[in-house]
Amino acid sequence: MRIKAYVLEIFLIQLVIYLAIWIWNDYFATLISFIFGGIGLSVLLVSLLVELVEKSRISSWYYQFMFSCISAPVIAFVIYLSINKGLDWVIS
Repeated sequence: MRIKAYVLEIFLIQLVIYLAIWIWNDYFATLISFIFGGIGLSVLLVSLLVELVEKSRISSWYYQFMFSCISAPVIAFVIYLSINKGLDWVIS
């Protein structure tokens, strides 16, 4: 299974947006990352469970896209922590 070019582009756009939010305000970025990442994870898990129960013809790019929606905030968080060495709102 190859990663589609447009899924990779969407992932990189999400990563840039999340990094910009992390640099702007890390408290807000923490909330947004948990909310959007949690919603993405929930939708992916429900989709996988439904797929196990009844096979559908959903293309593989949907699952790649959902995985990128989950991994983009996590990777942005790791990059931010490696640059900033911690969260400002936890220290305050």
